[in-house]
Amino acid sequence: MRKLVLLMVLMMSSFNAVSAERPRKLLFVDTGNTGRSVTAEALANADIAKGKLNIRTISRAVDKNPFEIHPEANVVTLLQQRGINVAGHLAAQIDAQDVRHADLILTMTAKHKAKVLELFPQAQGKVFTLSEYATGTDTEVPDAFGKPMDVYVAMVKQVDTYVAQALKKASTP
Repeated sequence: MRKLVLLMVLMMSSFNAVSAERPRKLLFVDTGNTGRSVTAEALANADIAKGKLNIRTISRAVDKNPFEIHPEANVVTLLQQRGINVAGHLAAQIDAQDVRHADLILTMTAKHKAKVLELFPQAQGKVFTLSEYATGTDTEVPDAFGKPMDVYVAMVKQVDTYVAQALKKASTP
């Protein structure tokens, strides 16, 4: 009997050790998955690699345009200046599997958050705007699509600030 109890304790200990090593999975969402969410994913992955964080990320669209699947040129340029290459990214539509596997879904606007919850009510409790999760205040990350480079520069700066704060919070148990 004592051996059986000891065996059960050892099995539970190893199970807890394995589950403690499971990475946090973050999903960044915007309208078309060509600008803000791509930027958030790329900046997060750079910070994750630098800090050796146990976090995995993906990005998705709530309304993917099949004719606009490549990252916006200004996003590619600004991230390339930081040594991050997103030129090969292809936009992807959010689906139930993404939602099921994500621990945290971070959207760029309240409208994106509402759309995710409309499509996937089961995501309730793990969907936040990026700023809401990072800072506790709900500030939109404006869409830079088709706007001048200075608007993209401001967007990247804003996303970078929020992503750093969100990663810190997400990596804290």
